[in-house]
Amino acid sequence: MLKLIASDLDGTLLPPTKIMPEETFPLIKKFTAAGGVFAPASGRQLPNLKKLFAPVLDDVAIIAENGGLVYYKGDVIFSDPTPEADIVRALEIIRGVDRLYPVLSCADCAYYEDDCPRFIRTLNRSYSATEKVESLRTAAMNNTALKISVWDSLPAAEHGGVILPPLIKGLRTLISGYDWVDVCREGANKGKALCALMNFLGVEKGECAAFGDHMNDYEMLAAAGRAYVTANGFPALKERIGEIIASNADFGVIEKMKQLIG
Repeated sequence: MLKLIASDLDGTLLPPTKIMPEETFPLIKKFTAAGGVFAPASGRQLPNLKKLFAPVLDDVAIIAENGGLVYYKGDVIFSDPTPEADIVRALEIIRGVDRLYPVLSCADCAYYEDDCPRFIRTLNRSYSATEKVESLRTAAMNNTALKISVWDSLPAAEHGGVILPPLIKGLRTLISGYDWVDVCREGANKGKALCALMNFLGVEKGECAAFGDHMNDYEMLAAAGRAYVTANGFPALKERIGEIIASNADFGVIEKMKQLIG
């Protein structure tokens, strides 16, 4: 029996328009009524995800910040912050690369320094709780950071996602979207967070399904008994997982959830 469904959002559950499919919340309610738990699993911050899933917030679990924390029924049940010294070191390296804009992601707020209009517009689309600061280094010393999200004004797969990994040693540096790169502690990922949620709920691997589209979803898909990649997904992820569903533009996750829930 399926008891837990976890799904990435951008590029997976959400279509290119970024508008939540209208069938999502009724499906979640149906799954909840049958004793299941749905968990959006995203690189987005917790405040943004709570707002996005407000109609079903009492029913869902939330995996935020690419596995940095798990929220369920009013409580953070798992957190995997990045050490302050590593955050400060990574910020210095990121600042040395042109056209990259770091965001310090903490549990309740995201901090930023830059005034670039394109960056601000993108930030406001992705975050619900932000604060401009004079120094991200100081913000890192005064707050517990889960990760650094780096907005790339160029395609991340051709710029920041290539430049940063060899420079930021000892941390996990991974492309998390078309124009985003995430930097966090090694071992922090959606899969570790999903396992923590499964343990909390008493769910076995075979009772869990997961959906994703990019390499930052790989560990989560590997942790689930049933794993699916949307047709628009990253080629290497599709090759590793093998189970391909319709693209996000064709609402592949929704259609598969209908089959799984019954």
